[in-house]
Amino acid sequence: MKALLIIDMQIGSFKPYTLRYDTLGVIERINKLAHYFRMNNYKVIFVQHDGNKENIFLPNTFDWELLPELVTSPADDIVSKSANDAFYNTNLHYLLAKSNITELFVTGCATDFCIDATVKSAVSRDYEVTVVEDAHTTADRPHLTAPKVIEHYNWMWSEMTPTNFKIQVIRTKDLLTLFA
Repeated sequence: MKALLIIDMQIGSFKPYTLRYDTLGVIERINKLAHYFRMNNYKVIFVQHDGNKENIFLPNTFDWELLPELVTSPADDIVSKSANDAFYNTNLHYLLAKSNITELFVTGCATDFCIDATVKSAVSRDYEVTVVEDAHTTADRPHLTAPKVIEHYNWMWSEMTPTNFKIQVIRTKDLLTLFA
């Protein structure tokens, strides 16, 4: 069984939208993937950062809300997290196990923090992980532009020594073609 993880696509991380690389393109690709997953009765899981520790992204505030352009469904699941890793002290692993999900498709924000931590955590738990190459984003960093950060992490994940599964890194259009 498959699940699409959509991590930290919250208003507070995108003020302004130009802060993150290719925001509208990433949203469009996530929406296409979510539509495919829903049409095939696969799970769509939104992960939202609860920033109580940092006094940001406080639940039920404007910054905590999902970006309004994201298409959601009442059938989607929501997981609240308080660390970079979406598995750390959350019910994500339980939710996945309950639904017999073994394959994760990872999207969202930020490539070099929450996406990376979650990908590595999922691999160490023996999930089959696919990172959607053009459906995650980040901001420029002091030493690298956002496109370079994204390029670096896509390369790094594709080259990691596998556990039970090698991490796949694939573009949205190629993934949807494979699924067709």
